[in-house]
Amino acid sequence: MKLSIYSLKNILFQGSAVLLNCQTTTGEITVLDHHETLITVLTAGVIKIIDENKKEQFFPVKSGFLEVKSDNEVRAVVQE
Repeated sequence: MKLSIYSLKNILFQGSAVLLNCQTTTGEITVLDHHETLITVLTAGVIKIIDENKKEQFFPVKSGFLEVKSDNEVRAVVQE
């Protein structure tokens, strides 16, 4: 999936990923390739990404929004 994670000051991640794991208001979710469309609110926690090279990356966040689009594109705007 094409993944972009933005904060108000930085681009935290932009590229291809095979997994995104994060905390939402309804619980922890994992987004994989071709996930169903979704818009949700993120809560305090750690976003985990596994990129196309199988490298894990972690980003602590306080809050934010996540959008999963139908064209296998995922975007998040977060407060660090």
